[in-house]
Amino acid sequence: MKTYVIIISKYFPKTHKRAKEETFFVDKILAGQSIDSNAWKKIHTIKSNYDLWKKRIDKVNNGSAVLSLRYWSGRPYNSEQIEICKLDRDSGIGIQKIIIYDEIISLTIEISENNMFVISYPLVLNLCKNDGLSFKDFKDWFENYNFKEPFALIHFTKFRY
Repeated sequence: MKTYVIIISKYFPKTHKRAKEETFFVDKILAGQSIDSNAWKKIHTIKSNYDLWKKRIDKVNNGSAVLSLRYWSGRPYNSEQIEICKLDRDSGIGIQKIIIYDEIISLTIEISENNMFVISYPLVLNLCKNDGLSFKDFKDWFENYNFKEPFALIHFTKFRY
């Protein structure tokens, strides 16, 4: 069976204003897998290259692949990868197309739902929280990204926008 890997950042990247501080994403992902948890959660992630990830998530959902969420045990690319969890077609994994418009003061996001796009500021705040970040940290995280192409919003649970 094919395994696709997403590496989860344990620390904010060096391009972020909080560089080298811990993200606590691993704990937030594990909290998101627990139905009874009231902890701050990370129930999805955002990746570039929507078309590639759509094909991969479709393969997970049809049972021919799994998605492994991992983090580096030490220095990235020079240490062992530690698996947080493995998601299969029974995990609720899913994907939505997301378009992020980078604006000076705010952030506008469109999320595809049955070929319709939803835009609202409360949705942006909820999306940031469900990605395990504050609004400010979310904006800083994506500050240097190319916004010309849609992103993949990869869900780790059955939750959808």
